[in-house]
Amino acid sequence: MRWPVPGSLRLRFLLAVSLWVMLGIAAIWFSAVGIFSKHVELSYHEELEVHVRELGGLTEIAADGAIVLTRPLSDPRYAEPLSGFYWQVTADGRAPLRSRSMTRGSLDESIAHSPEILHRLDNGPTGPAITYGYTRKWPAGEDIHFVIATDQSELDRLIGSFTRDLTTWLAALAALLLATGYAIISFGLKPLDRLSQAFARLRHGEAEELEGQYPTEIAPLAADLNAYIHQNEAMLARARVQAGNLAHSLRTPLAIITDEAERLEERGECRQAGAVMLDQARTMEQQIEYQLARARSSAGRKPSGQGVVLPALALPILRAMERLHPGKTFTLQLDTDRDKALPLDPVDYAEVLSILLDNAGKWARRDVVLTVASESDGAVTVTIRDDGPGIPEGLIDRAFEVGARFDPAVTGSGLGLAIARDLCDAMGIELVLENGTSGLVATLFSPAGNFE
Repeated sequence: MRWPVPGSLRLRFLLAVSLWVMLGIAAIWFSAVGIFSKHVELSYHEELEVHVRELGGLTEIAADGAIVLTRPLSDPRYAEPLSGFYWQVTADGRAPLRSRSMTRGSLDESIAHSPEILHRLDNGPTGPAITYGYTRKWPAGEDIHFVIATDQSELDRLIGSFTRDLTTWLAALAALLLATGYAIISFGLKPLDRLSQAFARLRHGEAEELEGQYPTEIAPLAADLNAYIHQNEAMLARARVQAGNLAHSLRTPLAIITDEAERLEERGECRQAGAVMLDQARTMEQQIEYQLARARSSAGRKPSGQGVVLPALALPILRAMERLHPGKTFTLQLDTDRDKALPLDPVDYAEVLSILLDNAGKWARRDVVLTVASESDGAVTVTIRDDGPGIPEGLIDRAFEVGARFDPAVTGSGLGLAIARDLCDAMGIELVLENGTSGLVATLFSPAGNFE
């Protein structure tokens, strides 16, 4: 399962489920604790009321005037010392009678001032206690006060024990509900994950359309996207054909114009006009070649899906450059311990390397070095250095202009770097030119990624 990331549907659904589960668990906790506490308190109060009545029914005054019980109370806890369950019987002028559990202290008899049974929270021998009491007149006319009490801690202990058990159980239930909710969310969003993977395969050139079967809610979207992809491919194919046809159809009349311009230039009275026409014809020829190169680039062609594998891709290009530029040495240096695979079109990347290496071979005095290095984030940097004169600092920005040539004596059309930059922009990589310690340095910053 994928862990949700900020801004994802999975995280939004998980937060919504978490909020709903927490609210539900909290409502169950508060209501269950409240209901249990109410019933336990009611049970305790009923029990104390029964015991105080039992206490009154068992009390007698002996012949010697002492207060006695005919038998012990039915609850044995009143006989255990400091058990938290106490009773007391008092009468004016007579010694009080207390439960065996009350080994110290006494109960406040002021609660027992009425024939009706009353209760309140009072201080008992071992802390706050729930106290019940009432008064009954003896045949002699004297009042006898019956008081019975239970420590509040006993009630709190029962409620606390229930609360702890309930909290543990509800926490486990909440974790189970959250895990189940996350599993349901992951299962429900799995088609979107498959759609994302299909997009990745399409982007890397591993597929020609969005593949796979999708639920009825997503299937129309996938079908519409496939229809758009096919329509866009057909439109680009027509555009490439039209661009190529237009360029080729212009070459013949352009050649005639160039020929006529050269003839006019040879005539003294038309030399200036012929030179202007010849210059413009050459500019037109450069633009035609440039646009044809762009039409062949990956911006108008489906990627092959093979990817760029370095340095394997560069080795045959280096050997070809050594034959093209005899007397120049082309060297490969590796700052990585294994081949690097990049999600780029190998034809376009090879064309960029060919342009940059050819440019370096033209200007180098002797050595051209191609370096492949891996970055910490998985990206790959390719550097091409030559030991030539470099480019004047003020002219580096113009190096990518169409037709830019800094030395007419060096062969070339002035289109190579412009085409290389367009190809790099289409592939999403960065091309930087700068002067090094000796010669020009061209650097390709390729994105991280591989085909694994």
